Amino acid sequence: MELSATNLLDVLRQPKIDKTLPKLPPLMLPTPALVAEHTPCTLHPSVLPPELACRLFYSMIEGSRAWSRNKWWLFDRVVESPHRTAFFARKTNGLDEDTSWQEAARFWYNGRMTDMEEACRIVERVVNEELKKRPRFPLEWAGGTGDDPCWRANVAASNCYEGGKEGVGFLCLPSHPESIDVHLGTRRVFSLREVIPSEEVKSRRARTFNVPLPHNSLTIMHASCQEKFKHSIPPQTAIDMYRPAFPKSPGSSIDPSNCRINITFRFYRPDFRPESIPRCKCDVPTILRPDMKNRVDGKTDRYWWSCYAGAQNDGKGCRFWQPLDMTGERRGPVVADCGSVSRRK
Repeated sequence: MELSATNLLDVLRQPKIDKTLPKLPPLMLPTPALVAEHTPCTLHPSVLPPELACRLFYSMIEGSRAWSRNKWWLFDRVVESPHRTAFFARKTNGLDEDTSWQEAARFWYNGRMTDMEEACRIVERVVNEELKKRPRFPLEWAGGTGDDPCWRANVAASNCYEGGKEGVGFLCLPSHPESIDVHLGTRRVFSLREVIPSEEVKSRRARTFNVPLPHNSLTIMHASCQEKFKHSIPPQTAIDMYRPAFPKSPGSSIDPSNCRINITFRFYRPDFRPESIPRCKCDVPTILRPDMKNRVDGKTDRYWWSCYAGAQNDGKGCRFWQPLDMTGERRGPVVADCGSVSRRK
């Protein structure tokens, strides 16, 4: 029997919300304990040595002058990000000596990025210690040895937000990884908004959680966060100026800044090398998206490979999509291959 095709957009489209349900006001989460209680995230203040945090802020601000604003097609028009962005990658993936694993990225430790490399090693240690405390999901990477989950920061996207008007709207990132953010400079609010599963839209409404992020803080969006929540850096009408604790150079003055640098460290897993990513009918690598609306048990997440050509190809793409098949695509090892899996918040 021939199966009829289903448009992926029909699967992922936002269900209608019952507007008779009470609207929940945003909830402020100003402490690490409250962040951990209400979200699948952890907040770690003062993560870097103070002098390193200042040096990294200065070097990223200086480098951001050459960063660009991302442009892509959306709804038949070109849109531009309201902040400047750069992408960095380690020379190897952090697990072996292979230098061919990444594409189209700057090496970050090429003599000028030593502060980034030093910060990266600290972040890796903090993240791996945190992962040891938590039960894990079936599709998480299980390539570590012994008690080491072996999370490695091998890529980083850095954003510069200048002033309170620059931010980014609610978005979700694909796949099932941890996403780690180091925040430098002026304090900004990080917002998380839950995506309600289709079968629950008639019984409850989504809530927004706001987390104030000071200079030199680290947030870990643990696995399941990006399958359940969208996140944003909303514009602010007023912000506090950041005054560095150390001057840029000995004897120089300390100038206040209205800029915020956000460095998002990610682990690009070895089983998702660029050459293994399916291509759509446009002959462009697809993007992996989570099924945020049709979660079944809160533990088993589903994903689709979908066409992403429309973002850069004059808004034109094919409607290619196919389910992620970890076994058929020979990906892993994952936690599910290693025995029992505990459910995580």
